[in-house]
Amino acid sequence: MHYIYLHGFASSPNSAKARHIGDRFAQIQTKLKIPDLNTGDFSQLTITRQIIQVAAEFNNDSTPVTLIGSSLGGLTAAHLGEQYLQVRRLVLLAPAFGFLSHWLPKLGDEQIECWQQEKSLMIYHYGERRSLPLSYDFVTDAAQYQEKLLQRPIPTLILHGKKDEVIPIEASHDFARSRPWVELVELDSDHALGDVMEEILQAIRLFCQLP
Repeated sequence: MHYIYLHGFASSPNSAKARHIGDRFAQIQTKLKIPDLNTGDFSQLTITRQIIQVAAEFNNDSTPVTLIGSSLGGLTAAHLGEQYLQVRRLVLLAPAFGFLSHWLPKLGDEQIECWQQEKSLMIYHYGERRSLPLSYDFVTDAAQYQEKLLQRPIPTLILHGKKDEVIPIEASHDFARSRPWVELVELDSDHALGDVMEEILQAIRLFCQLP
């Protein structure tokens, strides 16, 4: 089994969650790939680009893959699982289901209109600790990745905070409700999940049958 961790939007392989999970996998001597989904050009980020990049990490020997994805990385992981039979398990941390419908309203109509006209918008990048331009292509591309398309019965564990201020936990409830292969665990935390990492690590260990 190959394990790949997908970080969230405007994040990096050096995020707190990525480091925590990477350290635990190192302790049990299990390889975990953590690709940089920014690929040196955050401005041209799209979900499609992330899917292509992560799929390139799959071995050509049909070795099964477990994807662990955080926020937008979780949404990307879910769509990779739909497209690639090599993906056998999903662990989704506060997955960004309904991402545009939750995120765009916070920007406001005026800023969205400006983004469309100017073709790029400055977004604060937590990994870089500075604002970087993001092409409006990100929005038009993301619009095609809808949860209704995700129907492949892959064993899936969702860990979502009840106080999530970015992607409400109801988004994961809605997703799990019609998919009996999905297990949803509610955590007493927010979107960052930083204060429940030990619970997350234990859940991943049990779900993935790790030592």
